[in-house]
Amino acid sequence: MDAGNDQGNGPGQQEQAHALPGCYRHPDRETGIRCTRCDRPICTDCMINASVGFQCPECVRDGAKNGSSAPRTLAGAPVVADTRLITKILIGLNLAVFLALTAVPGLSRELVMWPAGIAYLGDWYRMITPVFSHLEVWHLALNMLSLWLVGGPLEEMLGRVRYLAFYLISGLAGSALGYLLMDPAGTALGASGAVFGLFGATIALQRRLNRDQGPMLVLLALNLALPFLPGTSIGWQAHIGGLVAGGVLGFAMLTARGPRRTLIQYGSCALVLLVVIVATLLRTAQLT
Repeated sequence: MDAGNDQGNGPGQQEQAHALPGCYRHPDRETGIRCTRCDRPICTDCMINASVGFQCPECVRDGAKNGSSAPRTLAGAPVVADTRLITKILIGLNLAVFLALTAVPGLSRELVMWPAGIAYLGDWYRMITPVFSHLEVWHLALNMLSLWLVGGPLEEMLGRVRYLAFYLISGLAGSALGYLLMDPAGTALGASGAVFGLFGATIALQRRLNRDQGPMLVLLALNLALPFLPGTSIGWQAHIGGLVAGGVLGFAMLTARGPRRTLIQYGSCALVLLVVIVATLLRTAQLT
């Protein structure tokens, strides 16, 4: 019996026994569950069901005191019935623009990212119109499929307003990098910048929820490699710009906690938008 006890208390099992943290209210109870708002470890007796994951009693009480007892998303937005409304609207808008480009000859020349048009003609709208424009059916289908599969869950986590701001700013960041690095006479269009922003935010979300990031990283690597394959005409600038902006915004929106969470979330949007504006103005001054 003594030998069995000594073996059971070996170093390997001692490390395993202390692998999980203790509940913040019951330190003797190990748990792998954490509050989705404050990230404190909570045991099964302390966890309270939330719209996403579980919350600790402290956060639930604080929410009640602040009049925010209604269910909230992981990012702090109100839970709504249709969690994919903005995603559906974005897909519908992309489809409508595609049909318009197909039906109206020459319209694509007015909507594409064209650095020379922005710098010399003042066509600032070209920073946003390419985000909703596609010429090839396969390009539209690929981006819209990604928007539905990746954007839908993000909208549920972020909430409608945060998600829309995130999507538009990621798309603008992709356009800004294209404006900076493209040949001034070149053209580009497509929602890839905004879609790659979704990829960046999804990586941040998986990290926040401690999920395996392997499949997403593989998918991201394959998409990043597409522009460099022989015979392709896909621009890489918008991909990188959207990915970086999406990663930054996703991390800020999904990891911010406490009373300043909203300030941090929208402050990060303002900061990334400011970088986009400054980069655009600098490039315009360089070209003119």
